[in-house]
Amino acid sequence: MTSYKASSSRDETVRNSVWAAELSADEIDRARKGTIEKVFPKGAYICHRGDRLDYWTGVAQGLVKISTVSQGGKAMTFAGIGTGGWFGEGSILKEEPRQYDLVALRETRLAMMNRATFFWLYENSTGFNRFLVRQLNERMGQFIATIEHDRILDAKARVARNLSWLFNPVLYPGAGSQIEITQEELGLLAGVSRVIANRSLAELEDEGLIRAEHGKIRVLNLAALRTY
Repeated sequence: MTSYKASSSRDETVRNSVWAAELSADEIDRARKGTIEKVFPKGAYICHRGDRLDYWTGVAQGLVKISTVSQGGKAMTFAGIGTGGWFGEGSILKEEPRQYDLVALRETRLAMMNRATFFWLYENSTGFNRFLVRQLNERMGQFIATIEHDRILDAKARVARNLSWLFNPVLYPGAGSQIEITQEELGLLAGVSRVIANRSLAELEDEGLIRAEHGKIRVLNLAALRTY
């Protein structure tokens, strides 16, 4: 069951969003008025494939998995969206149902901008459009890499690459050098079991690329993770 958060939290989320940096005060105010917040418990489906979700969505706090299951039953994760990341602009622009499932991997607070507000910014804000171009370009590169890696990389390499994507400065601004994520959550993103994720992280730590702590991972060599 979802719940709603107070407007002061919503206002702070909008004003601190990466896309708001180039917006005027009037544009930010319009964005603020057109955005709500909802909280989803761990494991909740935010949206099923084929559903309409008429909101551009940001993760104010938490972690969301974007995934799908083929007709043959094969599950595939496209991306994990952490705190500060926004997604769903493609479906909003094309006015189509979602082509993937959205699942909260932990209790997650979402900022949800309605379609009318999104299109107003799209049609009137140069700064907002610059952000969208950067975001779409970065996301396309990530999705292409996901398909490639799913086919040719072993489990440890998939864990390394999926971890590195959560530190993408365009898609997830302000990530810093560490992220709060469990082995189970990372395994779900990489499409491997918790045991394999645990073993992979231990080996990556032995190689000096990360330091695994309780409930969080600190990255010591991001460039090596990105090309693992």
